Amino acid sequence: MFKQAQTTLTINANGRGFTNFTRDMQSWIGQTGIQTGQVTLFVQHTSCSLIIQENADPDVLTDMETFMNDLVQDGHPDFLHRDEGDDDMSAHIRMALTNVSLNIPVVQGRAALGIWQAVYLYEHRYMPMRRHVLLHLVGE
Repeated sequence: MFKQAQTTLTINANGRGFTNFTRDMQSWIGQTGIQTGQVTLFVQHTSCSLIIQENADPDVLTDMETFMNDLVQDGHPDFLHRDEGDDDMSAHIRMALTNVSLNIPVVQGRAALGIWQAVYLYEHRYMPMRRHVLLHLVGE
């Protein structure tokens, strides 16, 4: 018999960069009692995103941010939308280039991430933000 569970994680991002919330996600999955299924993660904002990336070498995350800075420049002179500062429109573009949702299989009561994988909230704004990620788990 299939079951469903849903929760919202609140993540305090310290500004632009990556916040690993894998432990919180795994803990919640374990509490549901669902052993096999799929968890969907959805971030409810337009200037941050979700990403699965390496968790072993922090240089990977630094290099990701360096690449994104080269690709999408804050305060680009052609950007019209600047309501909340020079990082406003660039944050929306960064979000569009990455993911607002992820789907991860659940095996033996845990998200089936690889040994070097972690789930991150990727904040695209400079100011600290409180973000909400909805988790929806379906399985048995």
